[in-house]
Amino acid sequence: MRLGGPILHGGKLDPEQWAQAHEERQYSAAYLPDFEDAALIQDYAGAASRADLLIAEVGAWSNPLSADPETRDRAIRFCKKKLEAAELAGARCCVNIAGSRGEQWDGHDPANLTEETFELIVETVREIIDHVQPQRTYYTLEMMPWMYPDSADSYLRLIEAIDRRAFAVHIDPVNLIASPQLYYGNGALIEHCFSKLGPYIRSCHAKDIIMSQQMTVHLDETRPGLGKLDYAQYLRQLAKLDGDIPLMLEHLESEAEYRLAANHIRMVANGIGVRVK
Repeated sequence: MRLGGPILHGGKLDPEQWAQAHEERQYSAAYLPDFEDAALIQDYAGAASRADLLIAEVGAWSNPLSADPETRDRAIRFCKKKLEAAELAGARCCVNIAGSRGEQWDGHDPANLTEETFELIVETVREIIDHVQPQRTYYTLEMMPWMYPDSADSYLRLIEAIDRRAFAVHIDPVNLIASPQLYYGNGALIEHCFSKLGPYIRSCHAKDIIMSQQMTVHLDETRPGLGKLDYAQYLRQLAKLDGDIPLMLEHLESEAEYRLAANHIRMVANGIGVRVK
């Protein structure tokens, strides 16, 4: 598998500097920078290819299910542009969440887990994919605790309903841990997800989760190595996929934290005999 993460830098990096920054951090996978210019995207893709750096993801973070028609339309156009960028760059995937029917783009709402919203997701994803018709990349949805897909089974149901070759899977097991039972049994949860979704997985996120003693239940994201995610299980399952499967660090505030997170993942991998590029 390939490990990657964001490049925190105060200034703009040209394509070669960007590729070099990943090599310095021992990353072999990358997030594509947020560009729309086709020539610039190709320049970065070329630099990545020369450096054996895999472009793992293009983020399309937006709310294509918004109850506000203008916001929904703008988000769908944005997703199409990002999928086009992923196709041009040869990225493993373009990733977004399905979206929320509530005011917060990534928040919970009573309408999120309804059959009507499921059908709206199907319609929306088909529109995005059919507009771009990607041949090299895939459109994926990050699983979330309070919107579809909220489990391996609901993801499979979406795959069948959307019925598009270019729809695939993004994995972030932390997002599925929404109870003490799943928290303490997350190794089995990870195994279940990979057994159901393995052939469709294109990219994965790396973070961790910790449950506090505060009432009621409080689950918080934390740096890999500071929580209870079963990284040995996670890495074993990733190792069963193709050798270029990317595992991407996210949501940390400093280069020092990213270095500690990467070191933890490499330590666990070494301990179980799994190779991380």
